Amino acid sequence: MQMKNALTIVAAVAAAMFAQASFAQASSPTRAEVKAETAAANKAGQLAPAGDTMDKPASTKSTKTKAQRQADAKALEKSGQAAPAGEAAPKAASTKSDTTKAARKADTASAAKAGQMTPAGEGPTAPKK
Repeated sequence: MQMKNALTIVAAVAAAMFAQASFAQASSPTRAEVKAETAAANKAGQLAPAGDTMDKPASTKSTKTKAQRQADAKALEKSGQAAPAGEAAPKAASTKSDTTKAARKADTASAAKAGQMTPAGEGPTAPKK
């Protein structure tokens, strides 16, 4: 009886493997078909370039000629509107004081004499305790 069960199990496994193999072959294209499809897509320009992105990069080509760009740069430089060369940030507005150092020292001394100085750490911007 055990031999009959073993043969039945082997026959069932073989039938299942045969059915799976024939199903897989029927649903997927062959290697040659995939290569032909890829070659056709490549010829038609439908393949994405290799890399991280699928988007086409923006065009960096200028719409002006080199002579036009040079003329524009010279005109800006002549008018004083040209940015300095390099990656330097634009100059900030001048923070120079209108009062002299001696005048500031005198104002501070008179405020200290009159008791109008705020103790360190107790001003309006001091951290809360």
